Amino acid sequence: MIETIEHTADIRLRITAPTREDLFREAVRGTIALLRPEKGERKVQREVVVEAVDPTVLLIDFLNEALSNAHAQSEAYDDVIFLSFSDRRVTARFLGTQATAFGADVKAVTYHEAEIRQSANGEWSTVIVYDI
Repeated sequence: MIETIEHTADIRLRITAPTREDLFREAVRGTIALLRPEKGERKVQREVVVEAVDPTVLLIDFLNEALSNAHAQSEAYDDVIFLSFSDRRVTARFLGTQATAFGADVKAVTYHEAEIRQSANGEWSTVIVYDI
């Protein structure tokens, strides 16, 4: 589930998922959705490797990687295949389509308020703040 939490200088998404991998996948989908991409026909794949000191930093760095690739390559990702996944390193393939335009600009994914949590029932969640 993805919930938008509005603010004047930024946008917050609260993301929940049954697994940590699904949390990362949903976070990529939410990040790209904020860009409001106009999608073309050509399918795209982009492989990335991201390393970080802990799972929360890994998520934010992973999302910034998706965001920067979306902008630089004019791509809109709607799925992620994880080739390897650990607490400190992710190798993944973003899947999507070319983007002919973006209807909104997201400058960066911030570390502010970010913390991956697992509830008593096993569900994973976080709040992500985007600089717009």
